[in-house]
Amino acid sequence: MYHPRLQMIYIKKISKKCIQKFSINNSMAVPKITSVSLSMGLGEAANTPSIIEKNKKCLELISGQRASITRAKKSISSFKIRQGMPIGLKTTLRKDQMWDFLYKFINIALPRVRDFQGIFSRFDGCGNITIGIKDNIIFPELDYKDIDKIRGMNITINTSALNDMQAKFLLRHLGVPII
Repeated sequence: MYHPRLQMIYIKKISKKCIQKFSINNSMAVPKITSVSLSMGLGEAANTPSIIEKNKKCLELISGQRASITRAKKSISSFKIRQGMPIGLKTTLRKDQMWDFLYKFINIALPRVRDFQGIFSRFDGCGNITIGIKDNIIFPELDYKDIDKIRGMNITINTSALNDMQAKFLLRHLGVPII
Protein backbone atom coordinates (compact mmCIF):
# COMPACT_ATOMS: atom_id res chain seq x y z
CA MET A 1 0.00 0.00 0.00
CA TYR A 2 1.32 3.44 -0.99
CA HIS A 3 2.01 6.04 1.70
CA PRO A 4 3.58 9.39 0.80
CA ARG A 5 7.05 10.02 2.22
CA LEU A 6 6.09 13.12 4.21
CA GLN A 7 3.12 11.33 5.75
CA MET A 8 5.36 8.49 6.92
CA ILE A 9 7.74 11.01 8.52
CA TYR A 10 4.76 12.60 10.26
CA ILE A 11 3.43 9.28 11.56
CA LYS A 12 6.76 7.86 12.74
CA LYS A 13 8.51 10.93 14.15
CA ILE A 14 6.62 14.19 14.27
CA SER A 15 3.41 12.98 15.92
CA LYS A 16 5.47 11.51 18.77
CA LYS A 17 7.36 14.78 19.19
CA CYS A 18 4.05 16.68 19.33
CA ILE A 19 2.72 14.33 22.01
CA GLN A 20 5.83 14.87 24.14
CA LYS A 21 6.09 18.63 23.58
CA PHE A 22 2.45 19.48 24.27
CA SER A 23 1.77 16.58 26.69
CA ILE A 24 -1.22 15.30 24.75
CA ASN A 25 -3.02 12.31 26.24
CA ASN A 26 -5.37 11.45 23.39
CA SER A 27 -3.76 10.39 20.09
CA MET A 28 -6.68 11.93 18.18
CA ALA A 29 -5.79 15.37 19.57
CA VAL A 30 -2.34 15.43 17.94
CA PRO A 31 -2.12 18.35 15.48
CA LYS A 32 -2.13 17.26 11.85
CA ILE A 33 -2.54 18.79 8.42
CA THR A 34 -6.13 18.49 7.24
CA SER A 35 -6.02 20.11 3.79
CA VAL A 36 -4.07 22.34 1.43
CA SER A 37 -5.91 24.89 -0.73
CA LEU A 38 -4.47 26.54 -3.82
CA SER A 39 -6.08 29.64 -5.32
CA MET A 40 -5.31 32.13 -8.08
CA GLY A 41 -6.96 35.48 -8.66
CA LEU A 42 -7.32 36.36 -12.33
CA GLY A 43 -8.79 39.84 -12.54
CA GLU A 44 -7.88 40.21 -16.22
CA ALA A 45 -10.16 37.28 -17.04
CA ALA A 46 -13.07 39.73 -17.14
CA ASN A 47 -11.72 41.10 -20.43
CA THR A 48 -10.20 37.95 -21.93
CA PRO A 49 -11.86 34.65 -20.96
CA SER A 50 -9.07 32.51 -22.53
CA ILE A 51 -6.84 33.39 -19.56
CA ILE A 52 -9.00 31.18 -17.33
CA GLU A 53 -8.47 28.05 -19.45
CA LYS A 54 -4.67 28.51 -19.74
CA ASN A 55 -4.24 29.06 -16.02
CA LYS A 56 -6.67 26.27 -15.16
CA LYS A 57 -4.37 23.83 -16.97
CA CYS A 58 -1.37 25.23 -15.07
CA LEU A 59 -3.10 24.91 -11.69
CA GLU A 60 -4.20 21.37 -12.55
CA LEU A 61 -0.61 20.42 -13.44
CA ILE A 62 0.69 21.87 -10.17
CA SER A 63 -1.96 20.31 -7.93
CA GLY A 64 -2.60 17.05 -9.74
CA GLN A 65 -6.36 17.48 -9.54
CA ARG A 66 -9.06 19.42 -11.30
CA ALA A 67 -9.41 23.13 -10.50
CA SER A 68 -12.73 24.92 -10.19
CA ILE A 69 -13.55 28.39 -11.45
CA THR A 70 -14.55 31.05 -8.93
CA ARG A 71 -17.04 33.69 -9.99
CA ALA A 72 -17.70 37.26 -8.86
CA LYS A 73 -20.32 37.55 -6.13
CA LYS A 74 -21.05 41.21 -6.81
CA SER A 75 -20.83 43.60 -9.73
CA ILE A 76 -18.08 46.20 -9.38
CA SER A 77 -18.26 48.88 -12.04
CA SER A 78 -14.83 50.41 -11.39
CA PHE A 79 -13.19 47.05 -12.18
CA LYS A 80 -15.63 46.31 -15.04
CA ILE A 81 -16.76 43.11 -13.32
CA ARG A 82 -20.30 41.81 -13.46
CA GLN A 83 -21.87 39.35 -11.08
CA GLY A 84 -21.14 35.76 -12.14
CA MET A 85 -18.06 36.54 -14.25
CA PRO A 86 -15.11 34.14 -13.83
CA ILE A 87 -12.36 35.87 -11.81
CA GLY A 88 -10.24 33.08 -10.30
CA LEU A 89 -9.40 29.43 -9.77
CA LYS A 90 -9.19 27.21 -6.72
CA THR A 91 -8.62 23.62 -5.67
CA THR A 92 -8.38 21.82 -2.33
CA LEU A 93 -6.07 18.86 -1.76
CA ARG A 94 -6.58 16.18 0.87
CA LYS A 95 -5.05 12.80 1.83
CA ASP A 96 -2.27 11.42 -0.42
CA GLN A 97 -2.41 14.24 -2.96
CA MET A 98 -2.01 16.76 -0.15
CA TRP A 99 1.07 15.00 1.25
CA ASP A 100 2.63 14.62 -2.20
CA PHE A 101 2.04 18.29 -3.00
CA LEU A 102 3.49 19.42 0.34
CA TYR A 103 6.61 17.32 -0.18
CA LYS A 104 7.08 18.76 -3.66
CA PHE A 105 6.37 22.31 -2.44
CA ILE A 106 8.79 22.15 0.51
CA ASN A 107 11.67 20.27 -1.13
CA ILE A 108 11.52 21.27 -4.80
CA ALA A 109 9.52 24.47 -5.34
CA LEU A 110 10.54 26.64 -2.36
CA PRO A 111 14.29 26.22 -2.96
CA ARG A 112 13.72 27.51 -6.53
CA VAL A 113 12.41 30.87 -5.27
CA ARG A 114 14.91 33.60 -5.99
CA ASP A 115 16.46 35.22 -2.88
CA PHE A 116 14.41 32.98 -0.60
CA GLN A 117 14.93 33.70 3.10
CA GLY A 118 12.03 31.70 4.55
CA ILE A 119 8.29 32.03 5.11
CA PHE A 120 7.11 34.70 7.50
CA SER A 121 4.93 33.14 10.18
CA ARG A 122 1.57 34.77 9.60
CA PHE A 123 -0.91 32.37 11.09
CA ASP A 124 -4.61 33.15 11.47
CA GLY A 125 -4.88 32.38 15.20
CA CYS A 126 -6.39 28.94 14.63
CA GLY A 127 -3.28 27.17 13.32
CA ASN A 128 -3.70 27.83 9.59
CA ILE A 129 -1.17 29.63 7.39
CA THR A 130 -1.49 31.21 3.95
CA ILE A 131 1.64 31.50 1.82
CA GLY A 132 1.69 33.90 -1.12
CA ILE A 133 3.78 32.84 -4.12
CA LYS A 134 4.71 35.52 -6.65
CA ASP A 135 5.82 33.23 -9.50
CA ASN A 136 4.07 30.03 -10.38
CA ILE A 137 7.08 29.06 -12.51
CA ILE A 138 8.85 27.65 -9.41
CA PHE A 139 6.91 24.41 -9.84
CA PRO A 140 8.78 21.92 -12.05
CA GLU A 141 5.64 20.70 -13.86
CA LEU A 142 5.21 24.01 -15.65
CA ASP A 143 7.10 24.72 -18.83
CA TYR A 144 8.05 28.33 -19.45
CA LYS A 145 6.70 28.12 -23.03
CA ASP A 146 3.20 27.17 -21.85
CA ILE A 147 2.77 30.20 -19.58
CA ASP A 148 1.45 33.45 -21.07
CA LYS A 149 2.38 35.53 -18.02
CA ILE A 150 4.00 34.73 -14.68
CA ARG A 151 1.26 34.82 -12.07
CA GLY A 152 1.06 34.37 -8.33
CA MET A 153 -1.02 32.11 -6.16
CA ASN A 154 -1.98 31.55 -2.54
CA ILE A 155 -1.33 28.27 -0.78
CA THR A 156 -3.26 27.75 2.46
CA ILE A 157 -2.19 24.96 4.80
CA ASN A 158 -5.02 24.02 7.18
CA THR A 159 -4.13 22.19 10.38
CA SER A 160 -6.08 20.73 13.27
CA ALA A 161 -3.82 22.53 15.76
CA LEU A 162 -5.53 24.39 18.58
CA ASN A 163 -3.24 27.41 18.36
CA ASP A 164 -0.47 28.93 16.26
CA MET A 165 2.31 27.56 18.48
CA GLN A 166 1.29 23.95 17.80
CA ALA A 167 0.91 24.64 14.07
CA LYS A 168 4.33 26.32 13.87
CA PHE A 169 5.94 23.36 15.69
CA LEU A 170 4.23 20.90 13.32
CA LEU A 171 5.17 22.75 10.13
CA ARG A 172 8.77 23.39 11.20
CA HIS A 173 9.30 19.69 11.86
CA LEU A 174 7.75 18.82 8.50
CA GLY A 175 10.43 20.99 6.89
CA VAL A 176 8.57 24.22 6.12
CA PRO A 177 11.14 27.03 6.51
CA ILE A 178 9.16 29.33 8.82
CA ILE A 179 10.90 32.45 10.17
